[in-house]
Amino acid sequence: MNSIWELVCHLLFYKKRLLMRFLGETANEPQAEDNESTFRLPTETFQNWKETKQEYFYVHRELEKILAKSEHEDLYRQIPGERSLVLELKSLALHDAYHIGQIVSLCKMQGAWAGKGSF
Repeated sequence: MNSIWELVCHLLFYKKRLLMRFLGETANEPQAEDNESTFRLPTETFQNWKETKQEYFYVHRELEKILAKSEHEDLYRQIPGERSLVLELKSLALHDAYHIGQIVSLCKMQGAWAGKGSF
């Protein structure tokens, strides 16, 4: 099983790749030899964990802004190397839900999940 940080790195890889492709910045998109390598961690320091989380939230918010500003026809625009924006966002949402479920399970196994009704 992957760690929470490894799962966040994996999710970040695919979110960032979609964002860069949507923006036409394919030269800046993350690269990986295979899916397994998307789980790789940077050097394990508290600062790197903090930066990984910040980048994840930033990329997520940028995709949110794109979706909020999109007109109907924008949603069906082909993204270089991908399908339409709407299909890629749908796929990304399902992918996120799967891995976020793993993160929740890990938190619960570690006893780090908030108790019932405490959120």
